[in-house]
Amino acid sequence: MSTPFPFTAVVGQDDLRLALLLNAVSPAVGGVLVRGEKGTAKSTAVRALSALMPEVDVVAGCRFSCDPGSPDPACPDGPHEPGASGSRPARMVELPVGASEDRLVGALDIERALAEGVKAFEPGLLADAHRGVLYVDEVNLLHDHLVDLLLDAAAMGASYVEREGVSVRHAARFLLVGTMNPEEGELRPQLLDRFGLTVEVSASREPGQRVEVVRRRLAYDDDPAGFAARWADEEAAVRARIVAARELLPSVRLGDGALRQIAATCAAFEVDGMRADIVMARTATALAAWAGRTDVLAEDVRQAALLALPHRRRRNPFDAPGLDEDKLDETLEEFGGQDGDGDGDDDPDPGPDGPGGPGGPGGQPEPDDAPPGDGDAAARPEAGEGGEPQPSGGAGEQSPARAAEPFRTKVLSVPGLGEGAAGRRSRARTEHGRTTGARRPQGALTKLHLAATVQAAAPHQRARGRSGRGLVVRRDDLRQATREGREGNLVLFVVDASGSMAARQRMSAVKGAVLSLLLDAYQRRDKVGLVTFRGSAADVALPPTSSVDAAAMRLESLPTGGRTPLAAGLLRAHEVLRVERLRDPARRALVVVVTDGRATGGPEPVALAGRAARLFAAEGTASVVVDCESGPVRLGLAGQLASELGGTAVTLDELRADSIAGLVRDVQGTRRAA
Repeated sequence: MSTPFPFTAVVGQDDLRLALLLNAVSPAVGGVLVRGEKGTAKSTAVRALSALMPEVDVVAGCRFSCDPGSPDPACPDGPHEPGASGSRPARMVELPVGASEDRLVGALDIERALAEGVKAFEPGLLADAHRGVLYVDEVNLLHDHLVDLLLDAAAMGASYVEREGVSVRHAARFLLVGTMNPEEGELRPQLLDRFGLTVEVSASREPGQRVEVVRRRLAYDDDPAGFAARWADEEAAVRARIVAARELLPSVRLGDGALRQIAATCAAFEVDGMRADIVMARTATALAAWAGRTDVLAEDVRQAALLALPHRRRRNPFDAPGLDEDKLDETLEEFGGQDGDGDGDDDPDPGPDGPGGPGGPGGQPEPDDAPPGDGDAAARPEAGEGGEPQPSGGAGEQSPARAAEPFRTKVLSVPGLGEGAAGRRSRARTEHGRTTGARRPQGALTKLHLAATVQAAAPHQRARGRSGRGLVVRRDDLRQATREGREGNLVLFVVDASGSMAARQRMSAVKGAVLSLLLDAYQRRDKVGLVTFRGSAADVALPPTSSVDAAAMRLESLPTGGRTPLAAGLLRAHEVLRVERLRDPARRALVVVVTDGRATGGPEPVALAGRAARLFAAEGTASVVVDCESGPVRLGLAGQLASELGGTAVTLDELRADSIAGLVRDVQGTRRAA
């Protein structure tokens, strides 16, 4: 087994280390979501936590880690008699993004269940993680069906495996830790709320601290065991402090004053539901225990709010996470000190090992030339800052217009039956959904089609010497259910930013429509891309990505003006799709062209645009044109473009879901038969 990087050797990242340690002290806090750019020690810190977790007592031979003091009466390996027990290190179980459902929840041997009536069950990762840590790297890329299973297990503290009337249940209480890069897309709100705390991390901008990071990493790579040995004393000290804090935790007093501050803070920041209040209370209590106190102070409530509330304030994927600290301080001051236990004025200074001190979160010495904290207040450029290519606008370029309020859009889907990544837009063959038929299994059987299996086995019962009521089933009889669900698509926006679109009110409406479609793409788990054209060229403002908020930011700063190189925009979009098909051939594309249909600049611009559009039609690419033409006189150019693309056209008004102009339409509803 490889030697993990010591937790106490991680440089800076105080909030990250503190959040992880608070969960080690009180697993009831509910886990940690770590958000940040790549290369910021997110995974290193999480994996290092397992070495600090206290050992757990388990029933000897139980595959589900039952506690000898209170074994699970429904444990598949039970019932457990009083007797042999032992202890083992707490487990850190990693859930791969591409894991199967059976790998997560466990697999039931359907053949033995049907033929012998035996519940032969092979535990999955949820069983391994019971009473330990379940770690998901790139949790925002986790498939929806796995997210649903995690939500169920986190809510009920148990995992259920159901296969055609045969069920197995086992306890599954674990500390959920996830890491993610926001540039690759956001989490579903339901899963986001399941994380007790969230932490934003970024690389330090201090040269001295960066030097120390490199120095320690190189030393670890050269001699992992020797490097870990040099930090053994610090690791032991933090481990002992976790044990002491756990023992102190039941004695910590959460007074009425602190509770009022918690309730007032959650109300002031308008968080949904009551989970935030409960998480803040548990976090503040754990902070007090970590600092060696038995009273919760106002500073504990403040730190708990900074860790527990930012991710619960997002109303849509375009809202930036964060908390107004001035508003937080005003709320705490207004509701603090009402019973003498919330203001902390008469309490001694918690010292350097308190929650805000450099020794508190990790208990490790900081390098002499590096200030504590890893860029908590460092200026990190926003996503997309300085990264948007600026097309040549020529004369008449205007400053960006603000987008109008988004609205709920009609459903735009790709016709036919795909086999892409799970999502919510277009029909596809998936592992989940309604059953449409049966086939012989290719590999391990995952979804049994019971009727087809019985039908296949029935003619052979006499030849197999069947006696009694049981059905003699062989592996060749088993049939896999084929299912139809929904897939996510690549929605590529091709946006006209030319002078003909530059009227301030008009461009605001256009941006609002694209923003609405982006929000719809987020909800349907699509990838998105953005191509813009104006002046004399087209540019890829955003390559295909799962981060719709990055697309929204690029759209917000989109300038307008110049001529309308429609052909260039279509050709650039065609090239983007060609490259993306090589990367992800199973994901089907939906091209959304936002334009009034005009084409100017260069020789024969209309004819060139028509030829470029017919490339999409020839390849069968699904497309829709959002007609932005306005005014009493309409030329119908967008409709002609849609005909050349082999797609359909909708006006801005028709795009609204509550519009009475037409029904929900397929993208290629007007495509001519091949």
